[in-house]
Amino acid sequence: CLLYLLSGELPGERARALCVEQYRHGTNMTDIIAALAAISHLKIHERDEIMEHFERTWIDQPLVMDKWFTIQASSRADDTFTRVMKLMSHPVFSINNPNKVRSLIGAFSSNHHRFHNKDGSGYTFLADMILEIDSKNSQIAARLVNPLISYKRYEPKRMKLMKAQLERIIRQKISRDVYEIVQKSLT
Repeated sequence: CLLYLLSGELPGERARALCVEQYRHGTNMTDIIAALAAISHLKIHERDEIMEHFERTWIDQPLVMDKWFTIQASSRADDTFTRVMKLMSHPVFSINNPNKVRSLIGAFSSNHHRFHNKDGSGYTFLADMILEIDSKNSQIAARLVNPLISYKRYEPKRMKLMKAQLERIIRQKISRDVYEIVQKSLT
């Protein structure tokens, strides 16, 4: 319901207040996470305060922190890509941990509002991550390729940008897992 109330171009103050109230007074994780996810999309002064509060409260719970990463990477807010880049250096995040990779990088690459930025920065970021992760865990890297292999479904500019990243990946020394997926998508 909170997301529905906030779905307008300029959500009312009452809807924002309901989100903040549900976060601050939620009695279970489902309500708190729902409020946090709704707040993540908003340009309100409480957003950073609430994100930091959640982080401080749950920093010692890896699965809860994975959800925190996912919520931020899935946000429709204008600063999402900047947040994702900042979260890459968060003390709890590890590029060597598949769950952390999926919760941050995987979630961002599924974020249709911010991953498909017109300048292609999301595609470049994902290709960089695929290349970095491939030497550590080729199966996770291969799964991360999926958002790029659907390039033929997009308008010409984005299609060209996505395809360029796939071509960049295939020119590198990559694992067989990644190579097979990329090669098949380019043929």
